[in-house]
Amino acid sequence: MASIRIPTPLRAFTGGNERVRVQGATVQEALDDLTAQYPDLKQHLYDNGTLRSFVNVFLGEEDVRYLQGVETPLEADDQLMIIPSIAGG
Repeated sequence: MASIRIPTPLRAFTGGNERVRVQGATVQEALDDLTAQYPDLKQHLYDNGTLRSFVNVFLGEEDVRYLQGVETPLEADDQLMIIPSIAGG
C-alpha cells in the first residue's frame, strides 16, 4: 500500500498524521483515497476539482507534473509527498 507524507501545515486535517497509507493504482486514485479518509483536506488540495497550482506532489524525488501528472502509476510500496509552494520575497 502506498503512502503520502503530509506537510506540517496540513496535518491538522489528517488527525496529526505525518504519513497516511492510501490505496490506488495512480497518483489521482491515491489522492482520492486520501481525501475520502480526510474530507476536510480536499478544500486545501483542490480548486473546482483540479489540484491547486501551488500543491506539488512528488513520487520519490520526482515532481509528478514531469512524469504523467496525476495519472502517474503507483507501485504498492511507493511514497508520495505533498509539498505546498511557499511564496516570499
